[in-house]
Amino acid sequence: MRVIAGSLRGRRLVTLKGLQTRPTADRVREAIFNILPRHWKGYQVLDLFAGTGAMGIEALSRGATRAVFVDHHPQALATLQRNVEALGLVEAATVIRWDARRNLDCLRRLPGVFQVIFMDPPYRSDLIHRSLVFLRASDHLDADTVVVAEQQRDHPLDPADTGWRILDQRTYGKTLVSFLSPML
Repeated sequence: MRVIAGSLRGRRLVTLKGLQTRPTADRVREAIFNILPRHWKGYQVLDLFAGTGAMGIEALSRGATRAVFVDHHPQALATLQRNVEALGLVEAATVIRWDARRNLDCLRRLPGVFQVIFMDPPYRSDLIHRSLVFLRASDHLDADTVVVAEQQRDHPLDPADTGWRILDQRTYGKTLVSFLSPML
């Protein structure tokens, strides 16, 4: 796995062995970033269920000012921390150990709004739905915030009661990527 574009283009990321995480494939990550805005300067991003941190790191490489990474798996956090340190991103990254299945109270003390939020929880879970509800209750959104949620293609997202609307959806193999906006 590598960083696709920006100042860290071509740099390799440490990945986890085994089935504990499912990193976003390079081609899917590239497709997602081709859909998102081209200018990341000043952006603050949130990478929920961060795993190796590939999505947030890609955003930082492209010019995002800050990335907040949230995961609760100890090996994922250790791998993420190694990636952040190896790429010289310590000042721009905040790594939080938190179980997002409960809530997102870990974000309460953070300043500012997230322009982009990446979500790639375990497939066949209700974690995207729950996280959308938790995010809606936070003070970290504005009308331009975009959530990029990855889920299994045959397990589509229904955000009807979450306060979010689907802007676009794309399928890449077994992965369905949804782009959502808050209804503020």
